[in-house]
Amino acid sequence: MTAPLIARLRRPGVLIPVLLLSGLLTVSVVRSLAGSAVDLLVAESGDIRQSVVASGKVRSPQRSELAAQITSQVLAIHVDEGQAVAAGTLLAELDGREAAAAVAQARAQLAQAELRVRQLRLLGEPLAREATRQAEANLTQARQQFARVEALVGRGFYSPNQLDDARRTLAVAESQYQASLLQAASNASGGSDFRLAEAAVDQARAGLAVAESRLAHTRIVAPRAGVVLDRLVEPGDGVQPGKPLLTLSPEGPTELIVQIDEKNLRLLALDQVAEVSADAWPDRRFPARVAFISPTVDPLRGSVEVRLRVDNPPDYLKQDMTVSIDIASGERRGAVLLPLEGLRGSAAEPWALVVRDGRAQRQPVQTGLRDAGRVEIVAGLASGDAVVPASLTRIAEGDRVRGR
Repeated sequence: MTAPLIARLRRPGVLIPVLLLSGLLTVSVVRSLAGSAVDLLVAESGDIRQSVVASGKVRSPQRSELAAQITSQVLAIHVDEGQAVAAGTLLAELDGREAAAAVAQARAQLAQAELRVRQLRLLGEPLAREATRQAEANLTQARQQFARVEALVGRGFYSPNQLDDARRTLAVAESQYQASLLQAASNASGGSDFRLAEAAVDQARAGLAVAESRLAHTRIVAPRAGVVLDRLVEPGDGVQPGKPLLTLSPEGPTELIVQIDEKNLRLLALDQVAEVSADAWPDRRFPARVAFISPTVDPLRGSVEVRLRVDNPPDYLKQDMTVSIDIASGERRGAVLLPLEGLRGSAAEPWALVVRDGRAQRQPVQTGLRDAGRVEIVAGLASGDAVVPASLTRIAEGDRVRGR
C-alpha cells in the first residue's frame, strides 16, 4: 500500500503542493518554538534631565501706587509710562495755591504766638513785679491809715463812718496786693500765662507743620528708583485723597510668578535652576532660580504658587509679560534609561516585562528621574535589556518572545 501511495505522490502536480505544505508546517513549528515576533524596547545608557514645565508672569517684588493725599487739581505730569526714574524725581504736580496760602497763614500765627512769649518774658514779668511793689506800698499805707483812724475814733477825731471807709480801703489794698502776687506768678517763667503762651507757640508750630505737609503733597516724587508702569491721570483732572496718580515699579530683583500643578510639588525645591523664555522671544533664554514655594495649595485650581528670581533680567523683559519656565528638578549622567512605554504596574510598584532566554519575564524595577519619554531605571534592568511594550497586552509572562 505504501508503494502505490508513493507512486501517486510522484505524479506531476501532486508533489509540489505536498512539499509546500510540509514547509509551512515546518516554519510554523519553528516560529512556535521561537515565540511571537514583536517590536521590543531596549534599555540604554544615557543622560536624563527631569523638569517641570509651566507658564507664568513677570512681576516685580512690589508695586508702589502713588496716590493723592489732598483734594486738588493736577497741574502737570512730568513722566511717561515705561520711563525709568531716580529716587526723589518729581513725577507730578498738583495745584498748591491754597496750600501755600495756608502755610503763610500758619507762619503768621506762629510769629504772633512767639511774640506773645517774648512779650511776657521782656515786659509782662517786670511789669507784674512793679505792680506787686506798688500794691504792697498801697497796702502798707492803708494799714497805717486804718490803725490811725481806729486809734483816734474813740477820742472823737474821726467818726465811725471814717473808720468804715478806712477798713474798706484796707480790704481793697489787701485784695489788690494778692491779685498782683498772682499776676506776677502767672507772668513769671513757668507761670500759667507763660505756659499758655508757650502752648500757643507749640500749637502754631503744629499748624505750620500740617500746612507745610499739605503743600508738600502737591509735589509727587518717586520714593525710590524704579520704572513708571501706569500714568493714571492727566493735567486738569481733579483728584481726591486716595486717588491713584501713578504706578511705580521699584528697582530690585525681578520675579516670575507661576502656578504649578500640585502633583509636581514633590519635584520642587528652593534654589532649583530654571530656563526661562518670554513668549514674545521664544528663542532667547535666560536663567532663574526658585525663591519661594507657597506652603498652601489653591483648592479651586489644585495648584501651588511658585516664585522664581531673575538676578540679571534681560532688557526686553517687561512687567506682566508671559514666560515659559522649565525648572530642572533633577539630572543624571550615564543612567539606565527605558522608554516610558515599557513601564508597567503602579507608581508604587513598577515593573517591566523583560525578554530573557526567549521568554517574557516579569521584572520589578526601581525608577528615578523622568523626562518627556523616558524613565531612569535605578535597579532591575541593565543597559541592553529588551522589554516588551506595555501596549502589547497579548504577551503574557512566560510567553516565548523574539524581536523583529
